[in-house]
Amino acid sequence: MTTSVEPPGALAPLRHRDFRWLLGGRFANFLGNAIAPVALAFAVLDLTGSVSDLGLVVGARSATNVALLLFGGVVADRLPRAMVLRGSAVAAAITQAAVAALVLTGTATVGLLMLLSAVNGAVAAMAFPASAALTPQTVPAAVVRQANAVLRLAINSATVGGAAIGGALVAAVGPGWGIAVDAATFAVSAVCFAMIRVPDVPRVAEESTSTLAQLREGWGEFVSRQWVWVVVLMAMAGNAAYTGGVVVLGPAVADASFGRRGWGLALAVGTVGMVVGGLIALRWQPRYALRWGTALGLTWALPLLALGVSPSWAVVAATMFLAGFALEQFGIAWDVSLQQHVPPDRLARVYSYDAVGSFVAIPLGEVAVGPLASRLGLEPTLIGCAAVVLVAVGAALCSRSVRSLARVDVHAG
Repeated sequence: MTTSVEPPGALAPLRHRDFRWLLGGRFANFLGNAIAPVALAFAVLDLTGSVSDLGLVVGARSATNVALLLFGGVVADRLPRAMVLRGSAVAAAITQAAVAALVLTGTATVGLLMLLSAVNGAVAAMAFPASAALTPQTVPAAVVRQANAVLRLAINSATVGGAAIGGALVAAVGPGWGIAVDAATFAVSAVCFAMIRVPDVPRVAEESTSTLAQLREGWGEFVSRQWVWVVVLMAMAGNAAYTGGVVVLGPAVADASFGRRGWGLALAVGTVGMVVGGLIALRWQPRYALRWGTALGLTWALPLLALGVSPSWAVVAATMFLAGFALEQFGIAWDVSLQQHVPPDRLARVYSYDAVGSFVAIPLGEVAVGPLASRLGLEPTLIGCAAVVLVAVGAALCSRSVRSLARVDVHAG
């Protein structure tokens, strides 16, 4: 038996007004976030024709985002989270509107775009911990899992749709107007977040309200639960290997085998797997969800092995579907585990440490995998990436705290 209670209806979170506004705001956010990279990439390429310049602009956003995530967690635990989201969305709308104006008027420079991208990355660092920690405040505890599943379904849909819209806008009216639409989506999300009315999280009196002290307190919460830091270490290694193998080496393998169009379709099949995983998570609530979600992470090695050993479209697409399905199951189990077991007034800080740990090694994987493939060959490198994923997930499953963490059963009503 993997369940001990009948789960609430799959769409139960939508009965709650604040959740609906959170859902609308995050959908608009991710729609814009999916449009922006497509439009910005072509804006920079139209400006200078340099891939290196594009890397500088994109890298500026990533660098400030990672650098400020921990501070974003402190802010989201110190201030009302809906207010943080509203302010972040307004700031993002302003920065993207400025980028659009520069591109449309022909006054953009790489330096200005880097500066605005850095500001946008800082804004996103404030928003992520707040949005993740706000979810359990908008629904009863009995439907937190369904709420996370619905949110992730909406985010995945927005990501797929946004990328398609971004490409269509760039082709039809140019990258500047694409970025302007992105700015408008952030304005819409700000309105949605302004409509959220949830009680502030009760906070335990603290000896110090300094940022450094609150960061130390968040770190204490992070390291005090073995299952948290074990899974984050797994994600650190697994993300570096998977992203390096799939994002950097995958297109090269596709070029030499089933083609670029086939590669795009394979990535789309992976997103379909995520959607299916989210739909199943609406109803399936295993008691040891983190154990199951982590175990399913073993399938993340399959696309890497397929690309390295059997790069046919059917095999790669099938493994991408399985990996996407597993990613969604794991992601929902992870969110629910954190939201049920970490004190609400410290949840955003734990999320920020999670994000930094999970994402910090991705650029290293992306940079290292190319030279490795040049020296060793594509197939051995991809098999090595798969081995890293398997070892990382296997090591996490060796932790009893990961295997034994149980769902908190909360009855509706």
